[in-house]
Amino acid sequence: MFSSASSLSRLTDVFRSGRGGTDEAWSREAERALLLVREFEAQGSGWFWQTDRTGKLVYLSEKVARLFDHPDRPALGSELTDLFQIDSENPDSARTLGFHLNSRTAFANYSVHAIGQAGERWWSISGRPVTDAMGRFLGFAGNGSDLSEQRRSEAEITRLALFDSLTGLANRQRMRLSLDQILSDQHSYRTTALLLLDLDRFKAVNDTLGHQSGDALLNQVAQRLSRSVGDDGLVGRLGGDEFQVILPNEGNRDRISTLARRIIDSLSQPYSVSGSAITIGCSIGAAIAPDDGSDSETLIRNADLALYAAKGDGRGVHRFYLPEMLAGAQSRKQLEDDLREALRADQFHVVYQPVVSTEAAQIVGFEALLRWDHPKRGMISPVEFIPIAEDCGLIESIGEWVLRTACRDAANWPGNVRMAVNVSPIQFANPALPALVTNVLASTGLAPARLELEITESVFVEDSDAAEHRFRTLKALGVRLALDDFGTGYSSLGYLKKAPFDKIKIDQSFVRGAAVPGNRNAAIIRAIVMLADTLGMETTAEGLEVQDEIDLIRDLGCSHIQGYVYGKPMRAEEAARRLKEGGPLQPSGYRISRSPRVRMLRWARLSIGGEAGDVRIRNISRTGAMVDGIEFPDGAEGTDVLIELLENRMFPAKLRWAKDGRAGLQFEASFDLAQLSAQSAKRRIESEG
Repeated sequence: MFSSASSLSRLTDVFRSGRGGTDEAWSREAERALLLVREFEAQGSGWFWQTDRTGKLVYLSEKVARLFDHPDRPALGSELTDLFQIDSENPDSARTLGFHLNSRTAFANYSVHAIGQAGERWWSISGRPVTDAMGRFLGFAGNGSDLSEQRRSEAEITRLALFDSLTGLANRQRMRLSLDQILSDQHSYRTTALLLLDLDRFKAVNDTLGHQSGDALLNQVAQRLSRSVGDDGLVGRLGGDEFQVILPNEGNRDRISTLARRIIDSLSQPYSVSGSAITIGCSIGAAIAPDDGSDSETLIRNADLALYAAKGDGRGVHRFYLPEMLAGAQSRKQLEDDLREALRADQFHVVYQPVVSTEAAQIVGFEALLRWDHPKRGMISPVEFIPIAEDCGLIESIGEWVLRTACRDAANWPGNVRMAVNVSPIQFANPALPALVTNVLASTGLAPARLELEITESVFVEDSDAAEHRFRTLKALGVRLALDDFGTGYSSLGYLKKAPFDKIKIDQSFVRGAAVPGNRNAAIIRAIVMLADTLGMETTAEGLEVQDEIDLIRDLGCSHIQGYVYGKPMRAEEAARRLKEGGPLQPSGYRISRSPRVRMLRWARLSIGGEAGDVRIRNISRTGAMVDGIEFPDGAEGTDVLIELLENRMFPAKLRWAKDGRAGLQFEASFDLAQLSAQSAKRRIESEG
C-alpha cells in the first residue's frame, strides 16, 4: 500500500545523488521542502508526482494515490500512462503523455482522467524532465490539480446556455446549433423536417390564473410534447408558448402529418393546474429541408409561414410550407408599409350603410365602414388590411380616425339618426377608450345617445373585471352599445348577462339562406329575437340581399334590417341626400332566395385515392365548392374525393369539372355554411390567446 513517508524518502534518495553539498545541509533543505510539500498537499487541491528514469512512479501525493491503489497493484511502481488518460477533446493536448515521456520533453496543463473512469473525475497535470549535475536524465517531476469541480461548473454553464431553465428542453440556441449542424452536413443528402408549434389560448391562462400557473402548464406541455415525439426528434422551447421539433432524416409528409396530429391531440387534452381544469390547443407549421430551405434561417422562416397559415385556417391544425405563403408574407409586409403611408397621406375614407326600420322601411341610422383606395392597387378590402393593422399596431390610430370622421358627419344629419362605429378588441382593451369617446363627442357636437359602439364577443377574452368596468364607464357617457356578429362565438348568453347592450346584431351567416325551404336559420333568428325582446334589446339582421328575406325578418320580429337589399354603403354626401328624401325605401336585388355562396380564400386538404395534398377553396355553397391549386387528368370527372371543410373533418364529394388548375366539387351531403362562420369566430376569439 501507499506510504507517504517511504515515497518521500525514496524521492530524496533519487535526487540526492544529483546534488552537491554536505549531507547535513541537504537534510535540512530536504526537511524544509518536505514540510512545504505536505502543507501544500494537505491544504490545497494541488498534488505532486515523480517518476524514475524508467518511467515508473516513485512519488504520488497520498490523496491521489489513494484513488488508484489496489492491493495487487499499488500506484507506486506503475507508469504514469497506466493511471491517466489524456482528454482527446482538448485542442491543447495534441500529443499524448507517452510521447512526452518517451521524448523527454516538458508538457503543461494537460486534462486527464483515470483510465476507465471518463467523466467521473478530471485533473490537470504538468511535468518536466529532471537531470543531475552531469546532465544525466533522472526521470520526470510534475504537479497536478483537481479539475472535477471546474468541469462540473463548466457543464452547468453549458447546460444553462443550451437548455430551457423552466422545462429542461433544449433552448433556442441549442435548437439553432443542432439545426445548423444537421443542415451543414455536406456528406448527407437526407431530408430533415422542422416543426414550429404555438399554443392556442395560452395567454388567457396567464391573464386569468397568473404566470405561476402558466409556467406549470408549460411544464406539462413540454412533457406531453416530449412523449409524443419520443426518440424521433429533438424537442425545444423557443420562449413563451413557442416550441420547436427537429426531425432528422424525415421527409415523408404522411408520417409528419401523423406526428403533427398526434401532437395536437395530445396537447389539446385537458390539464390540471392549481386545481383548475384547463384546455388549450396547438397549431403547427412544418417545413422540410432541402426543398423548403437548405439553411437554418430559410427553413425556420418557411416553417413560421406555415404556422401563420395554420393559425389563419382556424388553429388546432397543421400546415406544410408552400411557396405561395412566402409571396403572401411579402405582400403582407408591403401592405403594412402602405398602411402607414395611407394613414399619413389621407388615403382612407368612410362609407355609410343604412340601418332600416323593419316596419316603416325608413333609415334610422348608418354604420360607418372604413375603405382604403390604394393609389396603385385600387380599393383594398377591410378583410385584407384590418388584420394587418391589428398586427402592426395601427388599428387604434385608424379606429380613432374613423370614430372622429363618422361622428363629425353624423352631427350634420337629423337628430333622430344614429351612427354605429365598430370598436376593435384592441381599442376596447385600452383603458383610455372612454376618454377618447368623450373627447370626440365634445369636439364634434354629436349627442351621446346618437353614437352606437359595435363590439364583438372577442372583447371578452380579456380580463372580465376590466371589460365590465369599461362597459359601465361607456354607458355612463350615454352612448349605446351593440353586440356585433351575435351567435358566431361562444357563451353569447353569458355576454348578454355581463354587458349592458342596447342591441344585438344577428350575424349574416344566420340570415343568408333563412328563406330557403328546409333551412333552420329562421328558427335560430326567432329564438334570438325572443331573447332580445325579453331583455329589452333591439335586434338588427345583417347581410340581407334578397327581397323575400325582408318579409321573413319582419315576420320573425327583428326591429332593424341592414344589407344590400336596401342599398350599398355610400359616401356622406349621398347619405345626407337619402335622409333628405325621406320616405320608405324600395328594396332591390333578387326576389327569391337561392342557396348562398360564400367567397373565401383558405387552404384545405384534398384526398384522392389515398393521396393527399393542399388546395385552396375559392367559394363554397351548401352543395359544393370551387377549388384551385391542383391539376386533374382528362376524364377525371366523377372521381370521388375527400375535402377538409372544417378542421380535421373530411367530407366526401365528387369532381364535377376541372380546368386550368381549378375544379368544381359537388358534396355528397348538404353542408351547413353556419359552421364556417362559427369556425371563423372561434379563430378571432382564440387569436387573443
